[in-house]
Amino acid sequence: MISRELGLEVGSICGRYFLKLKHLHYGYWTDGIEVDIANLHLAQDEYVKFVISHIPDAVKTILDVGCGTGEIAETLLNMGYEVDCVSPCPFLKKQAGQLLGDRTRIFECFYEEMQTGKRYDMVMFCESFQYIDVEQALSKTNEFLKDGGFLFISDVFRKDIKAKGVMGGGHKLSKFYDLVEKFPFRLIENVDITEETAPNMDLLGDALENVIQPVVDVGARFFESRYPIATKFLKWKYRKKIEKAHKKYLEGGRTGEDFKKYKSYQLFVYQKEGKQ
Repeated sequence: MISRELGLEVGSICGRYFLKLKHLHYGYWTDGIEVDIANLHLAQDEYVKFVISHIPDAVKTILDVGCGTGEIAETLLNMGYEVDCVSPCPFLKKQAGQLLGDRTRIFECFYEEMQTGKRYDMVMFCESFQYIDVEQALSKTNEFLKDGGFLFISDVFRKDIKAKGVMGGGHKLSKFYDLVEKFPFRLIENVDITEETAPNMDLLGDALENVIQPVVDVGARFFESRYPIATKFLKWKYRKKIEKAHKKYLEGGRTGEDFKKYKSYQLFVYQKEGKQ
């Protein structure tokens, strides 16, 4: 949990400073956008447009679960939606709070722990569903939705194949399908955007190979030259963790093709059945 929050914080800081990124989510790569790190902000803006275009017409109030820096929430507020947010990360909650001000309420807690008497037209998960236990997420959403309200998920899932890739994250699609049937949710829309999001992995793989790996090598050489005994000891003591991290992040396996083989990026819109 701590490493995930640190990763989000570092990603937000570096993305804003080096790439002028406003968002923490994947980019949605259309035919008109060249797959280049300099264009990631354009692809992220396309993702926001894609998400908003699939919000049902009847929606007026939204709970944005895992709101990140608050950029999508701000766009929705500017469009006239009433939006509340959930953010368990203090750093991101602060960022979102500075952006959104008193236009929204931000619940600083894990979604599983959230308490409110308010009911919403839609509960939205944009790349946050994967971090929450499926059954708890569905149960809480059922609690917070009005009858006839909508469960909106746009996130990465794992394909049900025996082979295992190096990329983590995402619930198994089969598990999600099995559990969602236990709740009063009726599928309204399902869009597969694996092809449009896979290029993000090509950019990540390129950055790991041409930026992160050289930086790691330089740092290792520096410490070994200054502190040879300590470096040797640390390499021995944490050799398993170092090998695991190296295999996971620096030995390939993070490409668009690998993503399409092991992952499935899905947009789901379900409606809660009940009194309209």
